[in-house]
Amino acid sequence: MKITLTGAAGNITRLLAEKLLSQGHHVTVIGRSVENLKPVTDTGATAAIGTIEDGAFISKVFKGADAVYAMIPAPYHITTDWVEYSKRIAENYRKAIEANHIKKVVNLSTYGAHLASGQGILKSIAQLEHELSKLQNVEVINLRAAYFYSNLIPQIASIKSIGVIGNNYGDPENIVPLVHTRDIAEVAFEAITTSNISSKEPYYVVSDNRSLNDIASVIGEAIGKELRWTPFTNEQLKAGLEQSQFPPHLIDLIIELGEQLAKRESTGHYFSLANKPTLGKIKLEDFATEFAAIYKSN
Repeated sequence: MKITLTGAAGNITRLLAEKLLSQGHHVTVIGRSVENLKPVTDTGATAAIGTIEDGAFISKVFKGADAVYAMIPAPYHITTDWVEYSKRIAENYRKAIEANHIKKVVNLSTYGAHLASGQGILKSIAQLEHELSKLQNVEVINLRAAYFYSNLIPQIASIKSIGVIGNNYGDPENIVPLVHTRDIAEVAFEAITTSNISSKEPYYVVSDNRSLNDIASVIGEAIGKELRWTPFTNEQLKAGLEQSQFPPHLIDLIIELGEQLAKRESTGHYFSLANKPTLGKIKLEDFATEFAAIYKSN
């Protein structure tokens, strides 16, 4: 198969490209520079140098592909509205898929994509799922990834400075679906290369379901500290983000994301499913060893 991957050489795309190449598929990866794509081109992928903001470039790169893996990387280079930016990129993808008569698209979406409003920072990611729903006669598989384990890495700063791990995610006994990028890459590979994952309903990619207190306890044990999850008010979170010089245009979106986790709105659809997809291999305890290595190296 000829497969085009968006997402440059990020953690998911790199792992996905390596797995596809190992099975003999022809893989093209999109990125801004040759250097950024070196981790995947060194293993045999073809580089397509350009930007996803350029609709004509995207259309050219999608030409001839049997399948496309679509995602919108976090646009940290954008200092304005992430949601409007993501709408433009999603439209570029949709038009390129239509123009090239692509038959199969695997989209990296997110938990919370079912919500009509709010969503916080997830609203930016969800734009692609909404835009691809306009396609006709295309098999679109929406992989709704859970809360990334890696989003816990920034907690290292507060653990080291004040011995606290926490956020505005509500009751410490709230259960949060978690996912590792390696498990996402595995599911994306299966979705692209087999017919095992249906396009009729979004497919949730989850590695583990754990309470906030579990998260604190397991990470604490891994780093040799006794930790409990500390609930933050929105005001406390905002003050902490401002003190950390977090980009101002993202602060309200981060707070809103936490509010929806606290009310279980963003995770509600997943937990309501009678038949949930099989959990991935990488559990919280596995991630905690990765967390500990980063903690000790900082």
